Amino acid sequence: MDLKEAIYSRRAVRAFSADPVDDQTIRHLIDAAVQAPSAVNEQPWSFTVVRDRTLLDRISAEAKAHMLKTTPAGLLSHHFKEILDDPKFHIFYHAPVLIVIASVTEGPWSVIDCSLAAQNLMLAARAVGLGTCWIGFAQGWLATAPGKMALDLPAPYLPVAPIIVGHPQSWPSPVPRKQPEVRWIGS
Repeated sequence: MDLKEAIYSRRAVRAFSADPVDDQTIRHLIDAAVQAPSAVNEQPWSFTVVRDRTLLDRISAEAKAHMLKTTPAGLLSHHFKEILDDPKFHIFYHAPVLIVIASVTEGPWSVIDCSLAAQNLMLAARAVGLGTCWIGFAQGWLATAPGKMALDLPAPYLPVAPIIVGHPQSWPSPVPRKQPEVRWIGS
């Protein structure tokens, strides 16, 4: 698949088959991720690959409870509260792999650098027929001391991009894109 096709067909996938993703493929995705640009070539990323079902279930439960407890009532929409209160809802959608990209430094651009690596990883996954979704519900809890311990991350690391990876049951349809605001300066 060429780059344009990967960009235009990448979607957030939330339904996966039980098929595993092999080590070589995961390594390929991480190799693509580290090709991302980074400020001053710091390359401040670390990758934690989680395939342990029990740990994924635990993180899902802990992250849901953390969001319900820490999100101000006015910011937690009724829809999200219903989802997070549902004991059957799994924030990782039972994907076989979670890859957490964490920043190893506290530099001013490290979150942006890790986000660029995440985009590369997601596009590389799409190019080989895998689906991904950045799981924002997990970010808050993973940044806590217990969350970092669950991933065996050193205390100074900051989990930036929790991305699930797997074989999609089907590809989501494209969603309409808004016309971008483009402002031209000069000729």
